[in-house]
Amino acid sequence: MLRDKTLLGLILAVVLMMVGVGMVMPQLPQRVVDFDGNGRSVGYIASAFAFSYLLLQVPSGSLADRIGFKPLLMFGYLLCALTGLVFYYATSSTMIFFARVLQGAGEAPVWALAPALLSLRFPLAKGKVMGIYNAAMHVGLALGPMLGIILARIVSRDAVFVVYSAGCLAGVIVIYLLVDNASKGEYQANRQFDISAVIGLVRNWKTLLSLLGITLYGASYGIFNTNIPVFLLEEKNFTPIHIGMFFSLFYMAISLSQVIVGSMSDRFGRSIFMILGLLIVAGGLIVMPACIFPLILLVLTIVSFGMGVFYLASMAYLNEIVPDSLKGTISGAYYLFWGSGYFFCPLFIIQVADLIGFQAAMAGYSSLALVVALGMILVLGPKNAVKK
Repeated sequence: MLRDKTLLGLILAVVLMMVGVGMVMPQLPQRVVDFDGNGRSVGYIASAFAFSYLLLQVPSGSLADRIGFKPLLMFGYLLCALTGLVFYYATSSTMIFFARVLQGAGEAPVWALAPALLSLRFPLAKGKVMGIYNAAMHVGLALGPMLGIILARIVSRDAVFVVYSAGCLAGVIVIYLLVDNASKGEYQANRQFDISAVIGLVRNWKTLLSLLGITLYGASYGIFNTNIPVFLLEEKNFTPIHIGMFFSLFYMAISLSQVIVGSMSDRFGRSIFMILGLLIVAGGLIVMPACIFPLILLVLTIVSFGMGVFYLASMAYLNEIVPDSLKGTISGAYYLFWGSGYFFCPLFIIQVADLIGFQAAMAGYSSLALVVALGMILVLGPKNAVKK
């Protein structure tokens, strides 16, 4: 399996990109604060990315039907390389947000099309190969923040954007040399998105609660990328090194949770881990604002672990409760609801935090997570929490 050129190419390319993303993300909230003098618009870092990411999910799939995966993957990496240059030359927060729109467009095929290509290439081991790809992605993300801190001290803080751009260009070359294309027929047979089918799915309480939890997961991902770093910078007096530690621990915990929980959810069932993940996130974010360094990093790492637990369990759960004819639809629905939370929640958190404080905003988010977790307990029931 690991001798397959396409798998190796996709893994190498995504690691090159995600190390750069890990370097860049800790810098963006601080750059927005530097440009604007405050963090009130920092939520747009997440929302600008989610806007293009969501907008291009279905069109990129339709285009791949006609021309295959490889050209779109290469184009996505090229857009991300351009993003790094825009970050580097940015003179205002508006340019940062524009670059995030480009980045969302570029990463859409990296997150969605690459796993789909692997599922076609390894139909009997699709879960394993997608898990390897996802783990490699998060390893790159985890390495990036601390490497970025080292690079900033040796060269300059802005050098991380050039390294990110160079890594994405290297990814283009790797994709070109190693990755095979897929046929239109193969792609259509495995990936179809029907919005009317999604509407039908949400009428089922089990599916609806799962998708609501996924929306909250996307929201927490956006909060971790934007609102929390600004809170740590402005309220907890974090240094760039501390912010780098925060992002590294965030990505490491998500990756580690999937390695640990994957086999356990196969044995004990998915729903119990969905509920557990939401409860960890809710409990951690309620107490987090009151903590100080280094305890606050520990709490945020535990919350990150809970996010990863929910992510893995919910994705597997949704794929298990729908028929084969809706596998593509439920995958599209997953990213639709995830992206909606990622897009809207950081902006909403900013408004609520300005009115009643960041701690109250986190308490409100946690309350929603608790309500959804309670709904899962009531609707799924103890008999469904353990896999038969």
